[in-house]
Amino acid sequence: MNTSRSKVIVGMSGGVDSSVSAALLLEQGYDVEGLFMVNWQEDEEAYCSAADDLQDARDVCEHLGIPLHKVDFSAEYRQQVFDYFLEEYRAGRTPNPDVLCNREIKFGAFYQYARRLGADLIATGHYARVDVSDGVQLLKGLDSNKDQSYFLHQSPPAALERTLFPLGHLHKNEVRDRALALGLHNHQRKDSTGICFIGERPFKEFLSRYIPAQPGNIVTDDGNVAGTHDGLMFHTLGQRQGLRIGGLKGYPDGAWYVVDKRLETNELIIGQGASHPRLLSRQLTTGPVTWINEPAGGALQAKIRYRQTDQPCEVTLTGENATVDFAEPQRAVAPGQFVVFYQGDECLGGAVIEDHERISH
Repeated sequence: MNTSRSKVIVGMSGGVDSSVSAALLLEQGYDVEGLFMVNWQEDEEAYCSAADDLQDARDVCEHLGIPLHKVDFSAEYRQQVFDYFLEEYRAGRTPNPDVLCNREIKFGAFYQYARRLGADLIATGHYARVDVSDGVQLLKGLDSNKDQSYFLHQSPPAALERTLFPLGHLHKNEVRDRALALGLHNHQRKDSTGICFIGERPFKEFLSRYIPAQPGNIVTDDGNVAGTHDGLMFHTLGQRQGLRIGGLKGYPDGAWYVVDKRLETNELIIGQGASHPRLLSRQLTTGPVTWINEPAGGALQAKIRYRQTDQPCEVTLTGENATVDFAEPQRAVAPGQFVVFYQGDECLGGAVIEDHERISH
């Protein structure tokens, strides 16, 4: 494709990654425009600093000499991402809305909107790579500490085929160095973390606004009441912090962890030790698997959470769903999270974790 005639619309967040992505594409000869997405609106004080982000994006685009569009996807975000987020927490699960945000918003609504603006391609500041030399392959970013293929595994292949990831071959320090060399004012801007609609506020405070908390008992794995919790939705498997129980009389010293949640009795079950047997699972089952490319033989690996190292596994398909057997026990498998499948550097796809078989009950 002749880059000088290809129009690319870059998702601009105001951060250093999207800014450098736009600059690199300009250097490569593309016709570049920016698009700032508003994904969350609320009447009260905004924690997402959307106005500051928009101003940063404007400053960068002005510095680079490219136009900046703005679009409001907050209605789509609430319907397609936030409603799912609340539904999962009500069910006692631990969702990952960032995966849905990519699928529904960045590579759904944004992709379609950019195409209507005349874009041949879209681009984002994700640390990942796409290879279209033989079909569509989603590959890990070369910076293993920043690789974001986990969050992209449900993105539609048709959108990935027309997506550029300019940072996929770079490390984060190289990106900041490039931003400094380009004179971008945000070269030292702190990376955004967490979910935008929660922002800097406490997660517990935010969630309580939408789901009434139901206090209950914290119970040890051998049946003794150790304290009370404010709501099961505020806790996840493997959690150590925030239990507020301290040392328990009659038990040896040692940290306590959440090992289970009993929805029927509203009890939070705790056990001692980071590798408590009830935290370990060798097998999990999933809902429908979304494939970018189905495996064609050979060894597979999987991640049950972002930043986890690849775990050797065997995947057995039953219709659209999968059973995943791991070579080594996995700690704190959380229903509602995603298991993502890999073959070397290629991200094949993934699915929501529905259940898991503990080593000990």
